[in-house]
Amino acid sequence: MGPAQRVAARTGVHDRQHPARRRTARLHGPARRDRRHRGAVIPPASVVEYDPQWPVWFAEIRSRLTPYLEGIPHTIEHVGSTAVPGLAAKPIIDVDVVVPAVDLVPPTVAAIVAAGYQHEGDLGIPGREAFTLPADAAHHHHLYVVVEGNKAHLDHMLLRDHLRADAGDRERYAALKRELAHLLTTDRAAYVEPKAGLVEEILQRAAQSS
Repeated sequence: MGPAQRVAARTGVHDRQHPARRRTARLHGPARRDRRHRGAVIPPASVVEYDPQWPVWFAEIRSRLTPYLEGIPHTIEHVGSTAVPGLAAKPIIDVDVVVPAVDLVPPTVAAIVAAGYQHEGDLGIPGREAFTLPADAAHHHHLYVVVEGNKAHLDHMLLRDHLRADAGDRERYAALKRELAHLLTTDRAAYVEPKAGLVEEILQRAAQSS
């Protein structure tokens, strides 16, 4: 298992889909308008500077999901790079629906499917159920179901909270992503591998200090 695969297994937020099952979500209307940064349309594979609208986008995604999850104990967390103020990122919101027990995963998956998402299974990353977007999704996002306290959940939170608190690591990560961004549309593996190595290092240090 290479660095990218190890980090994906820990964080689940950097290279969302298993290559054999990667699909492209169809986005219409609001999604096209929301993919703008200073007046220019930004494709999802671009790295842009932090946008204070990202928490707003997350809140809108959460609001869409919440009615479907009524009666299921859960929290909805904004994770990944767009959850870290000041961090450059692809303009794609990472969202965890966190449930307190594994037996709540099936009804949660069913509720999310009822909201228009398509369940894709764990895509090779145990402990994390992934989904493709509804056709009418307003914002690009990655949606997961995780169980509170499992490895996927803890690593998502650890990385997010550490990068929020540590300006040095936040800037190192941002600088590397900017440097590698040109590879996103030509050689995704070459983009992921160096970034994965840095994320692995950050996670190890964050775990030791937590």
